[in-house]
Amino acid sequence: MMGFEPTIFRSGGERFIQLSYMYTTYNNLYAYILYIIKLKPATIELIHLYIDLNLSAMKIRIGGNMSERINKYLSAHGVCSRREADRMIQEGRITIDGRIAVMGEMVEDNTIICVDGRKVDNTTPPQVVIAFNKPVGIVCTTTDKQGKNNIVDFIGYKERIYPVGRLDKESDGLILLTNDGDMMDRLLRSVNGHEKEYIVSVNKPINKEFIKRMSGGIYLKELDRTTRKCVVEKISDKTFRIILTQGLNRQIRRMCAECGYSVTKLTRIRIMNVELGDLKTGEYRELDGKELNTLYEQIYKQIETVNIQADN
Repeated sequence: MMGFEPTIFRSGGERFIQLSYMYTTYNNLYAYILYIIKLKPATIELIHLYIDLNLSAMKIRIGGNMSERINKYLSAHGVCSRREADRMIQEGRITIDGRIAVMGEMVEDNTIICVDGRKVDNTTPPQVVIAFNKPVGIVCTTTDKQGKNNIVDFIGYKERIYPVGRLDKESDGLILLTNDGDMMDRLLRSVNGHEKEYIVSVNKPINKEFIKRMSGGIYLKELDRTTRKCVVEKISDKTFRIILTQGLNRQIRRMCAECGYSVTKLTRIRIMNVELGDLKTGEYRELDGKELNTLYEQIYKQIETVNIQADN
């Protein structure tokens, strides 16, 4: 089993959790489950993230063959996201060496995996990350329920890709897509505090009280959450810039509504170091070189040591 030993210590009023890995026989994750069920969702998410990154980096081997969970394997091979894989497993649509797959099952490079009767190519496709300028009206989903309005079909990329996070239908601007969407989604979830920058226009003049409330944190009744403090800067009479480090559902629109304003236009212009720049609406570009390396450097640097605020 891939074991782990969570070590908790306190420093400066903060709790840090570091996971150290010990490799024995690979059988079950009972100890892991018993541990995480006692933790808050945010803590669990960070532990999941840390585990995934270590497993991805170390590529655990058993008997000389690569071994990983079936849902992660399918995601890494560009077949579907992990959530979609779990759903297909529950529906009995995935087989492993001729038998119906079960949730959490481990597979190796030489395992014969079929989805809806079609054999999965065991060649891992090259990592792809693209920046897309999403138009208003396009939905960030991989399903065909929205017809050609779903982001994947709209782009028509040569490889199977998935959107990293969301940008609501009424908004436009920058969104990242990748062929390892589930892992990227974990890396960019709001719990990790990655910056996302927006230009927002509202229905009436902005005043100092609006800027103060928006930047200081607002309680959102519908979500029963208080937003984190953020940077808000007035650009013109009815337009402002805002930098968030979390991604609550329709967060900016809800924040403005709590202040008595309605959003008339919302454009995301930056995700971490990746900027929208002069990318035209409806077009995309592949990330490579320094830009892609910097993106991953920032992601990995932020989670080298998992920093959890102490419960009070």
